[in-house]
Amino acid sequence: MATRTRQDFQRFADSAANAKNPLYQRVARALSESDEALAVVEGAPGRKRRPALVFAALHDLALSGRAEPLARAYAADDAEAAAPAAIQALLSHPEHVVELLGRRTLQADEFGRYAVLWPVIAEAAHRAGAETVGLVDVMCSAGLNLNVGRVGIAYSNGQFLGDATSPVQLAASVVGKAPLPTWPMPRVAARVGLDPDPIDTSKPEDARWLRACVEPSQREQLRLLEAELDLAATDPPVLVKGDVLDTLPTALAQVPTDVLPIVLTTWALRDLALDDRLRFLHRLDEAAATRPLAWISVEGVGVAPAVPTFGDRRASGHSIIGLALLEGSKMQVEAVGRSWSQGRMLSWTAG
Repeated sequence: MATRTRQDFQRFADSAANAKNPLYQRVARALSESDEALAVVEGAPGRKRRPALVFAALHDLALSGRAEPLARAYAADDAEAAAPAAIQALLSHPEHVVELLGRRTLQADEFGRYAVLWPVIAEAAHRAGAETVGLVDVMCSAGLNLNVGRVGIAYSNGQFLGDATSPVQLAASVVGKAPLPTWPMPRVAARVGLDPDPIDTSKPEDARWLRACVEPSQREQLRLLEAELDLAATDPPVLVKGDVLDTLPTALAQVPTDVLPIVLTTWALRDLALDDRLRFLHRLDEAAATRPLAWISVEGVGVAPAVPTFGDRRASGHSIIGLALLEGSKMQVEAVGRSWSQGRMLSWTAG
């Protein structure tokens, strides 16, 4: 019974990478040994039984007040108490857990993306001669990437970009000797996110889900998320729901006509089939027929169509930072750098 699901949790518990998280490692071991708990997880669709998503559902139960013993164990970072409490939570709220697993997706850590987006957005505006831009984030989740320009980022090479007074302060590493561009961040006149199922952080249950996707032992990450949510609440983005290829024209229409739209894809195109990536590029071409626009991509090597790759091999463990300017039938596209660790490390190669 539940052989594959059991093995998934066993592999998670055995993984050396997860040894740094004894809380979830111990819970994974306990779940793998409980037939009753696995039976609850088996009630979810096959692709939704991943341990990380199950842990987020359990964390959501704890945050919602439905699983107080688990909440106490998480607050105390007590792995031994968390293991039986997690099983108890699953068995006490099976319908809620299965509903969450079926409806929700795991929200990826987006904090590092500011560090890679900030300099490229400033570079794009400079190249286009634009003092004001509208940001359009594809596969936006909650649209927190659209806070870029209102955060502060300290880089390992001594550069600082952004707002030193912002409640959101990040650190990132720069590889190589080339400095990052220091053009000023343009004024942002529109913040638009599009996603098949966007997270509306003005809704308590959506904001709670974002918190639930952060491991409870990662206190600094949770603190940073709270600061991000507070920042987003002061200027909420426009969220467009639907297929990203179909809704891209609608999202671009939210940007005033006298403002340069900058379309952002950060590890978003990898979720699309090759034909759909090419359709995405065609959508950009269609939009550029009536107004200039820029496209910034941070994707794995060879994922973003038309973006050069420096000759790097696919699946090489890093991403290519691409910058394209489109106007009429012309597109100028360049690879301007590389990125690692979901944006926390980058190298700049342009200029």
